Amino acid sequence: MIYSLFDSAAAYEVSEAEQAEPVPPIEAVLFDFSNTIFKLIDVGTWLRRVEAATGRALSAELLEKTAGQLGETYRIPEVAAAQVGRDESAEKHRVALFEWFRHVDYLQGVESVAYDLIAAPDAWVPYPDTEPLLRELRRRGIKTGIVSDFAWDVGVHMEHFGLADLIDVRVISYQYSTEKPDPVLFRAACERLGVDPRRTLMVGDNPAKDGGAAACGIRSFILPGEARTGERGLGQVLGFLE
Repeated sequence: MIYSLFDSAAAYEVSEAEQAEPVPPIEAVLFDFSNTIFKLIDVGTWLRRVEAATGRALSAELLEKTAGQLGETYRIPEVAAAQVGRDESAEKHRVALFEWFRHVDYLQGVESVAYDLIAAPDAWVPYPDTEPLLRELRRRGIKTGIVSDFAWDVGVHMEHFGLADLIDVRVISYQYSTEKPDPVLFRAACERLGVDPRRTLMVGDNPAKDGGAAACGIRSFILPGEARTGERGLGQVLGFLE
Protein backbone atom coordinates (compact mmCIF):
# COMPACT_ATOMS: atom_id res chain seq x y z
CA MET A 1 0.00 0.00 0.00
CA ILE A 2 1.08 3.58 -0.56
CA TYR A 3 1.12 5.41 2.77
CA SER A 4 2.84 8.66 1.89
CA LEU A 5 4.54 10.65 -0.83
CA PHE A 6 7.73 8.71 -0.19
CA ASP A 7 6.30 5.20 -0.29
CA SER A 8 5.89 2.99 -3.34
CA ALA A 9 3.74 -0.10 -3.79
CA ALA A 10 5.97 -3.14 -3.44
CA ALA A 11 5.53 -6.91 -3.31
CA TYR A 12 9.10 -7.56 -2.15
CA GLU A 13 11.55 -6.46 0.50
CA VAL A 14 15.11 -5.20 0.12
CA SER A 15 17.64 -5.02 2.92
CA GLU A 16 19.34 -1.77 3.85
CA ALA A 17 22.60 -3.17 2.53
CA GLU A 18 21.03 -4.03 -0.83
CA GLN A 19 19.54 -0.56 -1.06
CA ALA A 20 23.00 0.98 -0.72
CA GLU A 21 24.73 -1.37 -3.16
CA PRO A 22 25.04 -0.69 -6.91
CA VAL A 23 22.03 -1.73 -8.97
CA PRO A 24 22.61 -5.40 -9.82
CA PRO A 25 23.26 -6.39 -13.44
CA ILE A 26 20.56 -7.99 -15.59
CA GLU A 27 20.74 -11.78 -15.66
CA ALA A 28 17.33 -12.52 -17.17
CA VAL A 29 14.86 -10.84 -19.51
CA LEU A 30 11.12 -11.49 -19.46
CA PHE A 31 8.90 -10.62 -22.40
CA ASP A 32 5.24 -9.97 -22.93
CA PHE A 33 4.11 -11.86 -26.03
CA SER A 34 1.39 -9.96 -27.89
CA ASN A 35 2.51 -6.69 -29.47
CA THR A 36 5.96 -7.11 -27.93
CA ILE A 37 7.75 -10.02 -29.60
CA PHE A 38 4.87 -11.39 -31.73
CA LYS A 39 1.90 -9.75 -33.42
CA LEU A 40 -1.43 -11.03 -34.66
CA ILE A 41 -1.91 -11.21 -38.41
CA ASP A 42 -3.82 -8.24 -39.80
CA VAL A 43 -7.62 -8.35 -39.81
CA GLY A 44 -7.81 -8.61 -43.59
CA THR A 45 -5.64 -11.73 -43.67
CA TRP A 46 -7.65 -13.27 -40.85
CA LEU A 47 -10.99 -12.59 -42.55
CA ARG A 48 -9.70 -14.04 -45.82
CA ARG A 49 -8.77 -17.19 -43.91
CA VAL A 50 -12.29 -17.31 -42.49
CA GLU A 51 -13.61 -17.01 -46.03
CA ALA A 52 -11.40 -19.86 -47.24
CA ALA A 53 -12.34 -22.10 -44.32
CA THR A 54 -16.09 -21.50 -44.50
CA GLY A 55 -16.71 -20.82 -48.17
CA ARG A 56 -18.58 -17.68 -47.13
CA ALA A 57 -17.97 -15.09 -49.86
CA LEU A 58 -16.16 -11.94 -48.78
CA SER A 59 -16.00 -9.10 -51.28
CA ALA A 60 -13.57 -6.23 -50.81
CA GLU A 61 -16.48 -4.04 -49.78
CA LEU A 62 -17.74 -6.57 -47.23
CA LEU A 63 -14.23 -7.05 -45.86
CA GLU A 64 -13.93 -3.34 -45.22
CA LYS A 65 -17.38 -3.22 -43.65
CA THR A 66 -16.62 -6.19 -41.42
CA ALA A 67 -13.29 -4.76 -40.27
CA GLY A 68 -15.10 -1.58 -39.28
CA GLN A 69 -17.85 -3.50 -37.54
CA LEU A 70 -15.29 -5.41 -35.47
CA GLY A 71 -14.06 -2.12 -34.06
CA GLU A 72 -17.55 -0.78 -33.47
CA THR A 73 -18.97 -3.85 -31.77
CA TYR A 74 -15.99 -4.23 -29.44
CA ARG A 75 -17.22 -1.07 -27.71
CA ILE A 76 -20.73 -2.40 -27.06
CA PRO A 77 -21.09 -2.46 -23.24
CA GLU A 78 -21.85 -6.17 -22.95
CA VAL A 79 -19.02 -7.05 -25.33
CA ALA A 80 -16.54 -4.87 -23.46
CA ALA A 81 -17.69 -6.32 -20.14
CA ALA A 82 -17.11 -9.86 -21.42
CA GLN A 83 -13.47 -9.07 -22.12
CA VAL A 84 -12.67 -8.34 -18.47
CA GLY A 85 -10.56 -11.18 -17.09
CA ARG A 86 -10.85 -13.15 -20.31
CA ASP A 87 -7.25 -14.41 -20.14
CA GLU A 88 -7.76 -16.02 -16.74
CA SER A 89 -8.91 -19.20 -18.46
CA ALA A 90 -9.38 -20.75 -21.88
CA GLU A 91 -13.14 -20.92 -21.28
CA LYS A 92 -13.44 -17.23 -20.35
CA HIS A 93 -11.46 -16.22 -23.41
CA ARG A 94 -13.61 -18.28 -25.75
CA VAL A 95 -16.82 -16.91 -24.23
CA ALA A 96 -15.49 -13.35 -24.48
CA LEU A 97 -14.60 -13.59 -28.15
CA PHE A 98 -17.79 -15.43 -29.07
CA GLU A 99 -19.75 -12.63 -27.41
CA TRP A 100 -17.88 -10.20 -29.65
CA PHE A 101 -18.12 -12.17 -32.88
CA ARG A 102 -21.86 -12.78 -32.57
CA HIS A 103 -22.39 -9.03 -33.02
CA VAL A 104 -20.46 -9.02 -36.30
CA ASP A 105 -22.71 -9.88 -39.25
CA TYR A 106 -20.13 -11.77 -41.30
CA LEU A 107 -19.00 -13.91 -38.35
CA GLN A 108 -22.43 -14.95 -37.14
CA GLY A 109 -22.70 -18.72 -37.31
CA VAL A 110 -18.98 -19.23 -37.90
CA GLU A 111 -17.69 -17.96 -34.55
CA SER A 112 -15.91 -21.23 -33.82
CA VAL A 113 -14.00 -21.17 -37.11
CA ALA A 114 -13.06 -17.53 -36.61
CA TYR A 115 -11.81 -18.28 -33.11
CA ASP A 116 -9.75 -21.29 -34.16
CA LEU A 117 -8.07 -19.24 -36.86
CA ILE A 118 -6.95 -16.68 -34.28
CA ALA A 119 -5.32 -19.46 -32.28
CA ALA A 120 -3.72 -21.16 -35.30
CA PRO A 121 0.07 -21.62 -35.09
CA ASP A 122 0.72 -19.14 -37.91
CA ALA A 123 -1.84 -16.54 -36.75
CA TRP A 124 0.83 -14.87 -34.62
CA VAL A 125 4.11 -13.86 -36.25
CA PRO A 126 7.38 -12.55 -34.79
CA TYR A 127 8.60 -9.01 -35.36
CA PRO A 128 11.70 -8.75 -37.60
CA ASP A 129 13.92 -7.98 -34.60
CA THR A 130 12.54 -10.70 -32.29
CA GLU A 131 14.78 -13.55 -33.39
CA PRO A 132 18.00 -11.49 -33.59
CA LEU A 133 17.49 -10.23 -30.04
CA LEU A 134 16.62 -13.63 -28.60
CA ARG A 135 19.65 -15.21 -30.23
CA GLU A 136 21.92 -12.47 -28.93
CA LEU A 137 20.56 -12.92 -25.42
CA ARG A 138 21.21 -16.65 -25.70
CA ARG A 139 24.75 -15.98 -26.92
CA ARG A 140 25.38 -13.76 -23.91
CA GLY A 141 24.06 -16.35 -21.49
CA ILE A 142 21.05 -14.24 -20.46
CA LYS A 143 18.07 -16.28 -19.28
CA THR A 144 14.77 -15.57 -21.00
CA GLY A 145 11.10 -16.00 -20.25
CA ILE A 146 7.63 -14.99 -21.36
CA VAL A 147 5.04 -13.56 -18.97
CA SER A 148 1.87 -12.96 -20.93
CA ASP A 149 -1.89 -12.72 -20.61
CA PHE A 150 -3.07 -15.43 -22.98
CA ALA A 151 -5.65 -18.21 -23.04
CA TRP A 152 -3.34 -20.87 -24.51
CA ASP A 153 0.35 -21.72 -24.55
CA VAL A 154 2.04 -19.30 -26.94
CA GLY A 155 4.75 -21.91 -27.45
CA VAL A 156 2.70 -23.22 -30.37
CA HIS A 157 3.45 -20.02 -32.27
CA MET A 158 7.09 -19.92 -31.30
CA GLU A 159 7.55 -23.52 -32.38
CA HIS A 160 5.95 -22.75 -35.73
CA PHE A 161 8.66 -20.17 -36.41
CA GLY A 162 11.49 -22.18 -34.88
CA LEU A 163 11.98 -19.91 -31.86
CA ALA A 164 10.78 -22.07 -28.98
CA ASP A 165 14.30 -23.04 -27.94
CA LEU A 166 15.24 -19.38 -27.43
CA ILE A 167 12.87 -18.97 -24.45
CA ASP A 168 13.61 -20.79 -21.20
CA VAL A 169 10.22 -20.53 -19.48
CA ARG A 170 6.69 -19.48 -20.39
CA VAL A 171 4.37 -18.20 -17.66
CA ILE A 172 0.92 -17.72 -19.17
CA SER A 173 -2.01 -16.18 -17.32
CA TYR A 174 -4.51 -18.99 -17.95
CA GLN A 175 -2.15 -21.42 -16.19
CA TYR A 176 -2.46 -19.40 -12.98
CA SER A 177 -6.07 -18.21 -13.28
CA THR A 178 -4.98 -14.58 -13.03
CA GLU A 179 -3.66 -11.75 -15.19
CA LYS A 180 -0.87 -9.20 -15.03
CA PRO A 181 -0.02 -7.15 -13.03
CA ASP A 182 -0.56 -9.89 -10.42
CA PRO A 183 2.88 -10.41 -8.82
CA VAL A 184 2.24 -14.17 -8.88
CA LEU A 185 3.07 -14.30 -12.59
CA PHE A 186 6.31 -12.32 -12.43
CA ARG A 187 7.47 -14.18 -9.33
CA ALA A 188 6.73 -17.54 -10.93
CA ALA A 189 8.87 -16.68 -13.95
CA CYS A 190 11.80 -15.61 -11.78
CA GLU A 191 11.49 -18.68 -9.56
CA ARG A 192 11.42 -21.02 -12.53
CA LEU A 193 14.45 -19.28 -14.02
CA GLY A 194 16.24 -19.35 -10.69
CA VAL A 195 17.00 -15.63 -10.86
CA ASP A 196 16.62 -12.73 -8.42
CA PRO A 197 13.80 -10.39 -9.56
CA ARG A 198 16.15 -7.44 -8.98
CA ARG A 199 18.43 -8.94 -11.63
CA THR A 200 15.59 -9.24 -14.12
CA LEU A 201 14.13 -7.00 -16.84
CA MET A 202 10.51 -7.10 -18.03
CA VAL A 203 9.81 -5.95 -21.60
CA GLY A 204 6.26 -5.16 -22.66
CA ASP A 205 3.91 -2.60 -24.18
CA ASN A 206 1.38 -2.03 -21.40
CA PRO A 207 2.48 0.22 -18.52
CA ALA A 208 -0.37 -0.90 -16.27
CA LYS A 209 0.16 -4.61 -16.80
CA ASP A 210 3.81 -5.09 -17.75
CA GLY A 211 4.96 -2.13 -15.66
CA GLY A 212 3.48 -3.94 -12.67
CA ALA A 213 6.64 -6.03 -12.61
CA ALA A 214 8.30 -3.11 -10.83
CA ALA A 215 6.32 -3.98 -7.71
CA CYS A 216 8.29 -7.23 -7.63
CA GLY A 217 11.64 -5.48 -7.92
CA ILE A 218 11.87 -6.15 -11.65
CA ARG A 219 13.01 -3.34 -13.90
CA SER A 220 10.59 -2.61 -16.75
CA PHE A 221 11.08 -1.45 -20.32
CA ILE A 222 7.77 -0.32 -21.84
CA LEU A 223 7.53 -0.07 -25.61
CA PRO A 224 5.06 2.30 -27.29
CA GLY A 225 1.66 0.66 -27.69
CA GLU A 226 1.49 1.44 -31.41
CA ALA A 227 0.67 -1.34 -33.87
CA ARG A 228 4.09 -1.91 -35.39
CA THR A 229 4.56 -3.79 -38.68
CA GLY A 230 8.34 -3.29 -38.96
CA GLU A 231 10.96 -3.72 -36.26
CA ARG A 232 9.62 -3.39 -32.72
CA GLY A 233 12.63 -1.59 -31.25
CA LEU A 234 13.73 -4.65 -29.30
CA GLY A 235 17.41 -4.00 -29.93
CA GLN A 236 17.29 -1.33 -27.24
CA VAL A 237 16.98 -4.11 -24.66
CA LEU A 238 20.69 -4.78 -25.06
CA GLY A 239 21.41 -1.34 -23.63
CA PHE A 240 20.15 -2.52 -20.26
CA LEU A 241 22.82 -5.21 -20.19
CA GLU A 242 25.81 -2.88 -20.46
